[in-house]
Amino acid sequence: CHHCHSRSSKKMTENPNPFQPLFQTVESFYIANFVRKVNHSSPTEKPPLTFPPPSKLNAGSPVTTTHLLVKKPVAPVTKEELGRATWTFLHTLAAQYPERPTRQQKKDVKQLMSILSRMYPCNECADHFKEVLRANPVQAGSHEEFSQWLCHVHNVINRSLGKVAFPCERVDARWGKLECEQRACDLQGTTMNYTEF
Repeated sequence: CHHCHSRSSKKMTENPNPFQPLFQTVESFYIANFVRKVNHSSPTEKPPLTFPPPSKLNAGSPVTTTHLLVKKPVAPVTKEELGRATWTFLHTLAAQYPERPTRQQKKDVKQLMSILSRMYPCNECADHFKEVLRANPVQAGSHEEFSQWLCHVHNVINRSLGKVAFPCERVDARWGKLECEQRACDLQGTTMNYTEF
């Protein structure tokens, strides 16, 4: 309404800091929702989110979300999480692997598996992978060959861990090609301007 508008316009001209109403709103929200909970929380409840009250914020600068972020404790990655992430990477790589790989790509993928068996950040897993590679040398003559080989190796490891084997005929459905604009997800060497070493 016209009356409300003229009243708020008058307030804006009287108050030199246009962020003051925002600070007051945030401060009252902070007091209502956090300070009250601190005083009445039981020992079993999680502690409330904490951040500096708006009165402590610099009134001359705009509010940024960094003041409201809550830091979660960072836990190390578990062996299982690392394994899942590694298999996701490898199967995605296999899905992108070309039907007609260059000599260098075949060499690179074999070298990658060898490096993983030495550098994997779990000694027991790396040693096991070395054994699996000795018994199942990398097959990387085509997309089909590499993705099926990788699925077979994954199943060898899964069985040793007491897990169910994955049906390898479904590997492309499970880890299909990435869809990227202008073939940005292609492996290096699949474009025409690549020179083979």
